[in-house]
Amino acid sequence: MSETPARILCVDDESTITDFVSYALQKEGFEADVASNGEDALEMADKKDYDLFILDIMLPGMDGYELCRRLRSKTSAPVLFLSARDTELDKVVGLEIGGDDYLSKPFGLRELIARVRALLRRGSGQMETAHTLTASGITLDEDAHTAEGDKGPIDLTPREFELMAALMKHAGNVVSREDLLRDAWGWEYLTETKTVDTHIKRLRDKIKAAGYDPAIVETVRGYGYRFRK
Repeated sequence: MSETPARILCVDDESTITDFVSYALQKEGFEADVASNGEDALEMADKKDYDLFILDIMLPGMDGYELCRRLRSKTSAPVLFLSARDTELDKVVGLEIGGDDYLSKPFGLRELIARVRALLRRGSGQMETAHTLTASGITLDEDAHTAEGDKGPIDLTPREFELMAALMKHAGNVVSREDLLRDAWGWEYLTETKTVDTHIKRLRDKIKAAGYDPAIVETVRGYGYRFRK
């Protein structure tokens, strides 16, 4: 019998963000709903039991803080704040009124999914388990944001980490530049695919500098890139 997927409600008045977040969550096997304001979110929460809420702070009408307070009177499900407001005060207020975690915009897909998984495990009382990807002798830990193998760690920027994760998740298969933009750049989706080529070169340089073969990231002309298994 298959396990019921976690239900997640994303509340943000920017459709570009809700479209991306819901797509990313569904791609990972979660059930995702969206709402553009607090009133709709509360109505949806009355009709369905959600396992996690992802809230923007700057919502029209009722802001994310007030929405979190009202949700707390209905459910103990974890709340993850997503917001461009990233001062220490914003984060403290969000956590003190009942939020469980805070992720600043812009954010990467891997980090978002890692935060969601961690909150769901915490909410269900499950033990923390690492989510890792391994290919070509390199292991990438999505929770710790590290990449290393028998030659030691690879020093990656957050963007390079996201790019490597997107490739390793599909190791052995070709990933198009468009898919890499969506997975590694997240809601900052860029239409200029040459950006991917530039970052692939930097990623290969980092892999080589750490003592590994940069050719593990292969170019498939006319299609995209492939990470060797």
